[in-house]
Amino acid sequence: MTLDSTYLRGSVAGVFSVLQHATCPENIVFHFISTQRQRPELRRIITATFPYLNFEIYNFDTNLVKGKISYSIRQALDQPLNYARIYLADLLPSGVGRIIYFDSDLIVVDDVAKLWSINLRGHVLGAPEYCHANFTNYFTSKFWSNPVFAGSFKGRKPCYFNTGVMVIDLRKWREGKYTEKLDYWMRIQKKYRIYELGSLPPFLLVFAGDVEEIEHRWNQHGLGGDNLQGLCRNLHPGPVSLLHWSGKGKPWLRIDSKNPCPLDYLWAPYDLFRHKSLFSDS
Repeated sequence: MTLDSTYLRGSVAGVFSVLQHATCPENIVFHFISTQRQRPELRRIITATFPYLNFEIYNFDTNLVKGKISYSIRQALDQPLNYARIYLADLLPSGVGRIIYFDSDLIVVDDVAKLWSINLRGHVLGAPEYCHANFTNYFTSKFWSNPVFAGSFKGRKPCYFNTGVMVIDLRKWREGKYTEKLDYWMRIQKKYRIYELGSLPPFLLVFAGDVEEIEHRWNQHGLGGDNLQGLCRNLHPGPVSLLHWSGKGKPWLRIDSKNPCPLDYLWAPYDLFRHKSLFSDS
């Protein structure tokens, strides 16, 4: 997970939910990505909140994405730390071979070991896929009208997947130099503006159609509504192992404004923000 002061409340709730539902929480190692400036204070807060947590905080140098980020439809998507997921293979030690990447606006209501143990069947990345989504909407007309850009999907049947929950084989990632492939599309975007949605489209360009499909229960996403208004949404049909408030509406903000959505009450039990002295910077 990434850690910053803006989303710290959500990150802490996410960590707490993982621990609460894990059969063996002592086996879980958390890898947090943060900026140099915020690391000392965030380390203090995590240690004070979870005294026995096995974790490390790694520095994300925002210069890695300097000059590569173009504005998107929501300002939160333009923050440098939102792009840290692209550089995980470089940020984490080489001995770390497999990770689960989680966004900071979700809670887990199942044993995360079940997600960890899925068979990636040779794929670099596993995630719930949503093939009913209109894939063309994730890129601009400039992208689809360019035969070279559009041809990048040739030979694949691309489906949308949400990058807030991913199981990643970091060894295969490093071998295949996937950071460089994602970085390439960021540079193309900066020059030609081929998409509007932050760090998601490069993942679609590189991985869509080559993802190990995971059950939808592991990413009941979109609970934060759309990217513009953040309206209330219901769960998708089927079982639930993870609830994800992707979109503009975050449960802690809606709860504080005394205008929560019904599903925000499912997030509330994991909210440790009542210890407000710990979160003085957020």
